[in-house]
Amino acid sequence: MEIIMPTLGETVDEGKVIKWLKNVGDEIKEGDILCEVETDKTAAEIPSTVNGTLTEITAPEGQTVPVGGKIATVE
Repeated sequence: MEIIMPTLGETVDEGKVIKWLKNVGDEIKEGDILCEVETDKTAAEIPSTVNGTLTEITAPEGQTVPVGGKIATVE
């Protein structure tokens, strides 16, 4: 299951990954905070929407990702 950058506000179209709180190989439960992101207006925590194992981080720390863009994979 792809984890995508959620909508973080009406006028926000991208977010910058500031810090990953989970690592590849970690067991993830729905609602666990995966990473912290920053926009021009706010900072937010991105939760997992599924249970499983974090198998891939596609947006490393410091990368800016558009809303709807893939940031990780949980299987």
